[in-house]
Amino acid sequence: MTATSQTAAPRRSDHRMSSGDGAVLGVVIVNFRGADDTIECLESLLRVPMPLRIVVVENGSGDDSAQKLRDWAAGRYQPAAESADMAILSSPAMPKPVQMAELRADALPSGPGAVAPLTLILSDANLGFAGGNNLGLRLLQGDRRLQYFWLLNNDTVVAPSAPGSLVQRMAATPNIGMCGTVVCHYWQPDRLQALNGYVFNRFTGAGRAIAGEDPASITYSPQDVADATDFVLGASLAVSRAFLADVGPMSEDYFLYFEEIDWAMRNRRRGDAAYATAFAHGATVFHKAGRAIGSRSLKSGRSAFSEYWMARSRLRFTWRFFPLLWPLHWVLCWAMLANRLRRRQPANARALALAALGRPFR
Repeated sequence: MTATSQTAAPRRSDHRMSSGDGAVLGVVIVNFRGADDTIECLESLLRVPMPLRIVVVENGSGDDSAQKLRDWAAGRYQPAAESADMAILSSPAMPKPVQMAELRADALPSGPGAVAPLTLILSDANLGFAGGNNLGLRLLQGDRRLQYFWLLNNDTVVAPSAPGSLVQRMAATPNIGMCGTVVCHYWQPDRLQALNGYVFNRFTGAGRAIAGEDPASITYSPQDVADATDFVLGASLAVSRAFLADVGPMSEDYFLYFEEIDWAMRNRRRGDAAYATAFAHGATVFHKAGRAIGSRSLKSGRSAFSEYWMARSRLRFTWRFFPLLWPLHWVLCWAMLANRLRRRQPANARALALAALGRPFR
């Protein structure tokens, strides 16, 4: 598989966005101060040759994100794709206007009902990664026709065939629960961020991306990838309706990080009743990786905000699932703090101290 094989130029369509008739896949995109990224993601989804229900959660950005999204839907605003190589997936702009329903987070319908093809949910507060996604999932679950729910980071773009390949894999997998995709780097589309997800080390609290940084053209066994996956990468993570009903929504205890593996661990602890994890190897997503929260692939480049939540969530996750290892992770947190001081990163060191002491980030 190569990146180029998944990104053939889509033909310009003259039709408006599909009414969503026959849709079985719902998509949730959480926006936080990244409207231009969200619009690029939406433009790529509008090119998909299958009906979708798409929900954008405006997660308390406190900026002009909501108005930018309204202006885009009306045809008054169109940011350019940031990468000329990736522009093929999101440009030229699809015909406007695009009909976009709008709902307040505190006024979501409580019972079953059809969901518009594109809906903007407005939250006054930043609910974090899990809280924002759960808002979108709550709305989509009310549409009984939807069987699968795809959480996409707003800083992604998708190949036109990705949703169809994702649904095909999930429909073909008995007792399906979670499913990931091929995720490549947006800025280096010939390089993998991960195949499906990560292998997790409970002693270090770190995940290793499956085939991370390998060429996108490598050969692999999709089943071996699925079997090796401890948790699916949250930038492109799909779940089934049955999984949501039995395992429940994402835990909102973390705010950022470890939500995906918490979800996977809650499923795994069901024992024989656990749902299967699959890998949609025919689906490719391109990810800008960490822009919204200031995280980068190199730990030396991680922001203090990101550093705090990574450490805080790791300690919380360890206490919940591996309590005997919690003292080890607490000591590791202080060791990382000392390392940040050696690197002359006082803001990051302070963030780690706040996390280790259980104090809020400020």
